[in-house]
Amino acid sequence: MAADTSAIIAAAGSSRRMGGENKQFLNLCGMPVIARSMLAFQNCEDISEIILVAREEDIPQMEKTAKSAGITKLSAIVHGGGTRQESVVNGLKAVSKETSMICIHDGARPLIKPELISKTIADARIFGGATLGVPAKDTVKTVNGGLIVDTPDRSKLYLIQTPQAFKKSVYFEGVNFALAHGLDFTDDCQLVESVGIKICLTQGDYKNIKITTPEDIFIARALMEGNECV
Repeated sequence: MAADTSAIIAAAGSSRRMGGENKQFLNLCGMPVIARSMLAFQNCEDISEIILVAREEDIPQMEKTAKSAGITKLSAIVHGGGTRQESVVNGLKAVSKETSMICIHDGARPLIKPELISKTIADARIFGGATLGVPAKDTVKTVNGGLIVDTPDRSKLYLIQTPQAFKKSVYFEGVNFALAHGLDFTDDCQLVESVGIKICLTQGDYKNIKITTPEDIFIARALMEGNECV
C-alpha cells in the first residue's frame, strides 16, 4: 500500500513542568528529543508527509534540527495555538489534499517505533480511529476533596499514548463539530468520540513514555538500547 498518511507532530507546548527548558531540544543520546520523534515517522513506510507544530520562536531551530536529522518527509512547520486542539487544527490546515489518513503524535514521545505507528494506522483504517495504549499497572482511585470516593476496575483501565490515527474524513468531522459547539479537547480521540466514533485501542509499549518532567529524560536515556545511546 502506498504511503497515504499525514503525520502531525505536536511540539508547541510551554514545557513549564521542565522548569522552562524546552523539552523538544533536550539531548537524548546524541540527538534532540524532537529529532528522534520525527525520525520514527520518517522511517515509517505508511507516512507520506510530516507536519510539525511548534512555538513560533522555535521554528528556526526546528528547521535546523530537521535538516541535521535528515528528515526529508517534513512538508511544513506551522505555529501552535493557544491549546493543543488549536495547535493540531493549525497542523491540519497544512495537510496534503491527497492524504486519506491523519496520524497525530506528541513530539515529546521520542521512543515511538515505526512498527507501532503502522499498527495504529492499520487499525484506524478499519475502525475509523485508533490509539496506542497500555494497561494501567497501578490501582487508580477517584478522589474528591482529598478523600477516596471510588476505585475503578483496573482491568478496564488503559494509559493512552500517541500516535492516534484517524481517517481524514472522520477527523475533519470531529473538528467541525468541536468548532461549531465551542468545544476544546485535550485528547484527539475524545474529539472524534464526540461525533459517535468508537476508537480502537491498539496495544502500545510501556517504553513509549512522554518527556514531561526533568526525571523523564533520564528514564528515556536508560530505556534507549545500549548502542543507540552514546
